[in-house]
This record gives sequence, C-alpha cells and structure tokens, in this order.
Amino acid sequence: MVIKLSQSLKQSQNLMMTPQLQQAIKLLTLNHMEMKDAISEEMVENPLLEEYSAELANENGDSSDYVSDNIEKQNKETKSEDYDERPIMASSEDHFDWGTYVESFESTKSGSSLGVSYDEEAPNYENFVSGSQSLADHLMWQLRMENLTDEEFELSSLIIGNINDDGYLSVSFGEVVEQSNLSPEDAEDLLLMIQRFDPIGCGSRDLKDCLLAQAIIMEERSPLLEKIIKIHLNDLQNRNFSKIAKLTGVLEELVIETATILKQFYPKPGRLVSSQDTQYVVPDIFVEEVSGKFSVVVNDEGIPRLRISKHYKEMLTKKESVGTSEAKEYVEEKLKSAVWLIKSIQNRQNTITKVAQAIVKKQQDFFRKGPKHLKPMILKNIAEEIGMHESTVSRVTSNKYLHSPIGVFELKFFFNAGLGGGKNGGSDVSSEVLKIKIKNLLDNENPKRPLSDQKIGELLDREGVKVARRTVAKYREMMGYLSSSKRKMK
Repeated sequence: MVIKLSQSLKQSQNLMMTPQLQQAIKLLTLNHMEMKDAISEEMVENPLLEEYSAELANENGDSSDYVSDNIEKQNKETKSEDYDERPIMASSEDHFDWGTYVESFESTKSGSSLGVSYDEEAPNYENFVSGSQSLADHLMWQLRMENLTDEEFELSSLIIGNINDDGYLSVSFGEVVEQSNLSPEDAEDLLLMIQRFDPIGCGSRDLKDCLLAQAIIMEERSPLLEKIIKIHLNDLQNRNFSKIAKLTGVLEELVIETATILKQFYPKPGRLVSSQDTQYVVPDIFVEEVSGKFSVVVNDEGIPRLRISKHYKEMLTKKESVGTSEAKEYVEEKLKSAVWLIKSIQNRQNTITKVAQAIVKKQQDFFRKGPKHLKPMILKNIAEEIGMHESTVSRVTSNKYLHSPIGVFELKFFFNAGLGGGKNGGSDVSSEVLKIKIKNLLDNENPKRPLSDQKIGELLDREGVKVARRTVAKYREMMGYLSSSKRKMK
C-alpha cells in the first residue's frame, strides 16, 4: 500500500467583519442626537477630520477635498468591498485571548446569562420625551409581525419573557416547552425564529447557540466556522488550533483565519438594545407634502459636514514633512479611519432615507387621512422593497423618529402585522387600526348595555374585519378596558 502526500491550494471567500465595517453597522443604530455625539468624539480623536463650512471653503479657495457632499449620489447600499479594506487576518502572532472571550459568558452565567436643515414649523423637541425600549419589548415588536397561531404566539411570548438582559434563556428550554401543547420540534422552530430576530442570537441557551445563530446569517456562510462553533469551542478557548486543524482536515492557518471572524460576534447580544434611560426625541426624518404626495427629508441639523484636513494630506505627499516612518504610519491610519467614517455617515443617511421613503410610499393614506388608514406592514415588506436584509431595516427603525404634519412617530410604529380576514379574503387591517376600531365601539357603547367581546367581533365582521373573540379581548385589555360585566352601569 502506497500513501501519496500532496498539497493543493484552494481559494475561497469569507465575509470578514472588520472594525470599520462594525462601525458602519453601529452608526445605523444611532438616533440623531447619538449620531452628533459620536461624530464629535471622532473629531476629537482624529486630527485629520475637520468640519467643512462655506467660510472655510472661501478661505482655501476651493472645496475639492470635501468628501461628504451630496449624499443623494449614494444610490446603493454600501458593501464592505466599497471601502478598499483588507480583511483582518490572524497571524501566528495573534494573541487574542479566547479563554477570556468564553469566560466573559461563563462569569455571568449564574443568576443571569450573557450579555437640509428643516426650520419651517420645526417642533420644540424638548416637548418630546421617550423611554428606550426594553429587550423584551423590542423582541415582542418583531414577534407580532410573524404569522403565528395563538398557541405559537403564546409559547413565543413565554420564551421572550424568559430571556435575560444579556439575551440568554434564564430557564431550561424544556421547562418552557412543558407549558405548551406544541411538539418539541415546533417549539424548537419557534426558538430558532426568535434567535434570528434583531439582535441576532437572543433566546440562545448557551454561548454555542448564540455564536451559531450569528454565523448562520452571515452573507457568506462558512461551514468551517460553524463546525468550530458546534464541536471545537473548548479547543478554541485553549487556543489549540493544531488539534482543530487535524480534526477538521484543514490547514492550521485557515483555522486561525476563520476563528478571527468570531472576534466580531457579540457574546451578549441583549446588551445591544438600549437601556431604560429617558431621552429627548429629535426626529431623524421629516415628512413633507409636495404636490399632493408626501416625501422624505433627512434631518441633517447639527450633524457636521466633514472633510479631510488639507494640512495632513499635504504632509503625506511630502515625505520630509511627515518625519519618522512611525509618524507617517499614524497619519495614514488616521486618514483611512477618517475616510471610512465619512463614507459610513453617507451610507447611514442614505439607508435611513431609503427605508423612510419606502415606509412613506406604502403609508400615503395614513399621512393624508390619519391613523385609521394605517396599512399592515412588516419588516420583510420594506426589506424586499429596498433590497436589504430585515435586520438592517430593524436597526434603522430602532429608536428613530419621524416628524409629519399629523404628529411625531417612531419608525417602528408603522410596522404592524395584518389582522382579520377582510373582504378581500386576506389580513388587511393593521393591529393599530384594529385598536382604534375597538376603542371607538367601546367609547360609544350604551353604558347600561355594554358590548361583549363577542358582540364587538360581530360588529367588526360587518365592516369586513374578521377577528376572534379572544383577539378582541386581548386588545381590549391592552387598552385598559374592563370586561362588559364590569363596565355595566347599574
């Protein structure tokens, strides 16, 4: 028997989450005030960034190096390759502490698990105060947009209710399933559905579950990465790359390179959702009526228009003015960071614009006729409309507000699952509209003969809205109305 040894090269592509790409994603989640603060911090830390103004342009005689003008020209969603960044590749000198990474989960497992300026008729923002949503609220909002049976919704709500602030199940999943009549297989499907909600990985039973959920949704999935997470997480913690390479049959360098992707995952995804701090609301979007149609204007008020410092650009072109090679390397690194920030800001504004435009396009009747005309709409509808992932739409709509002629609304408000089999044979009434209809019936009932939930359902049926008695009861209780027997005036 002759054993032949041979070597072969294989080229493959993997999506590597660089710190710069992470920064671009983070900017999407910031509201207007947070965005201003983030830019201010970057300007303090990066000497190559400076604010562009008409006065500065006149002093210099031109504005050719202004990078961030005319965001309308950015017509496509920015991808990682647009920034000419090389992926982070781990080398033999990589000293990332995998043990600490895993221990950050283990150390908290006991008790709780892981974790255009617009001046006309502008509102007085100090009159608007908002409390940030809890993680459970954020997950429940997404759950209501899923087409589930009553039993599936009840179990999913129970799962979300047992997710701690770090994003992990605080009780055994088996205990949760025992409280439902659903099969273990159906229950597992619901858990996986919740783990795909934003933030990705919430509802996980352990660190392996959490990392795997994030690996599965990568644009370019890596079978090797998923195998390392499933089987070799302990070996990774001990930095035993050679053992992983031997067991998986790949080169050790490829194992190290693939494991590097994990550095960009979140072991405590629940912490990505804002805390309960009270904050003032400043709209990110203004909706204006133009020629009978409503259009979108992004709020750029107070956001600096950035450019690269001309002084430092000249230093790079004149080697003698930079000084040491270390100084030149520092300036080049800051230049790269500055350019990325400017493009990331452009991408954020452009993405928010596209999402808002798609929402307003679908909800023209709402802005024209009022809340009764809010149409059912879920994240998937907007994601398909603009060609982005649902998680991106979720990030863009979180904690951001829209100012319109009929009031100020959080972008999340416009996402409501359809309820009631209407005259067209489908679910054509949003949950918010259903609340309004039920409220109107209750407010105008005869106090001596209050409407029962069954009667309300029958009245809605005459309007072409078919809803079960239990659904009426649920929304009645959500709005704080007592049962008909307790509302009856004697």
